[in-house]
Amino acid sequence: MIRTLLRLTSARVALALLAIIAVVAVLGPVLAPYDPLKGSDRTLAGPSASHLLGTDYIGRDVLSRILAGAPLSILSALEVAGIALVLGTIPGILSVYLGSVFEWLSLRVVDTFIALPFLVFAVAMTALLGNGITQAMIVVGMLIAPVFYRVSRAATMSVARSQYVEAASIAGASTSWIVRSHVWSKVLPSIAVTLATTLGIGLVVISSLTFLGIGIQPPTPTWGGILASDLGYLAQKPYAPVFPTLLILAAVLACNLLADAIRDAAGETGRALTGEKTARSNRTRRLAALAELADPTDPSRP
Repeated sequence: MIRTLLRLTSARVALALLAIIAVVAVLGPVLAPYDPLKGSDRTLAGPSASHLLGTDYIGRDVLSRILAGAPLSILSALEVAGIALVLGTIPGILSVYLGSVFEWLSLRVVDTFIALPFLVFAVAMTALLGNGITQAMIVVGMLIAPVFYRVSRAATMSVARSQYVEAASIAGASTSWIVRSHVWSKVLPSIAVTLATTLGIGLVVISSLTFLGIGIQPPTPTWGGILASDLGYLAQKPYAPVFPTLLILAAVLACNLLADAIRDAAGETGRALTGEKTARSNRTRRLAALAELADPTDPSRP
């Protein structure tokens, strides 16, 4: 599926954007031209040769703060997606095999989390557990986990009804062996699509929480925190929120493009590309065979 995925234009665009964002996240603090926490006398300055994106309300370089805030913003989104993946996928798959009691309990828990107001619950839990980045990531991951639960459960149920899985079960295969050998490979494309989408959702949620001052406290730079600090000075710099917003939108767009590409590669589009490649290969072999038969200088001909 990976080769089919790389043949899609949307996948290549998404991977290129994600590669750029990954470089910014890894090398951002190193590439920052100034100390992101150090102010200066040049407050609310516009873009110039010395400050490419200008300065904020206490004279800090905006570009340096955006670059320095990239690791926390991106890694927080990855942490949210990882927590949601573990908390949602494993119970979703096991709910099909561990009996009606576990299935009923897990479904009730998932329904409860879905019914909770997202931001209100996140604010309440971080206030209860402490206003730290780890607590915020755990809470957000718990709230997104029902998405993985429903996707993995639906995919597992479709595979569990297949004849080869029923035959393996009748033959005495254990549940763990069935999941590893048959279920996981069939469920993986659906989980990969959900994971790519969740990365974009996680980045938006983390930016929203840091915008509200939850999880990461100023003056630590984050993309959401930079947005919040810019809103109070829109009269002086109305374009200030554009720069961090474009980065967030680019990251979310790349994640959504990748999710669509994975869905296409695993679905009809991927099968069409594979079939087209096979047909082209067969056509090339037939043409080569005809050319060989038509070559009068071939010594092997009678």
